[in-house]
Amino acid sequence: MLNKLFMLALFFYSMAFAQLVGPKISIQQNEFDFGNIEQGKTVIHNFVITNNGGDVLKISDVRASCGCTAAKPEKNELAPGESANIKVEFNSTGRMGTQQKYVYVKTNDLSNPELKLKITGNILTTGSNLDEKMQPKIYFTETQHDFGVVKEGKVVDYEFKFSNKGKSTLEIKDIKTSCGCTAALVSEKKLMPGQVGTLKVELDTKNRTGKMSRSITITSNDPKEPDKILTIYAEVNKGSN
Repeated sequence: MLNKLFMLALFFYSMAFAQLVGPKISIQQNEFDFGNIEQGKTVIHNFVITNNGGDVLKISDVRASCGCTAAKPEKNELAPGESANIKVEFNSTGRMGTQQKYVYVKTNDLSNPELKLKITGNILTTGSNLDEKMQPKIYFTETQHDFGVVKEGKVVDYEFKFSNKGKSTLEIKDIKTSCGCTAALVSEKKLMPGQVGTLKVELDTKNRTGKMSRSITITSNDPKEPDKILTIYAEVNKGSN
């Protein structure tokens, strides 16, 4: 009897331990609004997912609720702490008005085996006034940076440069990072047309080892690209100089 109780307790402990150290899918935002879309155009958004668990996260399937929507993962396996993009394309040809579509991501995360993503938008027919020439436009000279090999415990930083290539004032509304170990500070919250700004990103490698990839999402009033995603990488090594 005691032996059976011991085996039962061991079984439940093993299950709890597996859930604790197993893969865990995480996402900054599971909804995205494209805003106004000119009919006939195909728009793209990258959802950033991260494996916050202790084992490899495996993506077994990605499917969309509509034939006008296509979705593809950047990679099918993510190591602990690694991030990747789920690229979602929406073709507005033959559609008009308010749109709401879904994308389903299946993984081996036992606590969340199917992640549901949502995209929305408002399709304007030909002749609608989009005032494109008078809109702000955010532009980054680069959207990724690799710190290379970094000694564990070191804080590294990098400055991304961006500019307003539009014809009206660009406003930075929000900045979100995928991890508390990452900090981001923008030089200017408002940029006039042609003005250049910087976004300083810091990565704290304390208590971390192996490959790291983190994302920073910049939300602005750019109607075509309201959420701009930057990615940073590092290989954290306890024995590095």
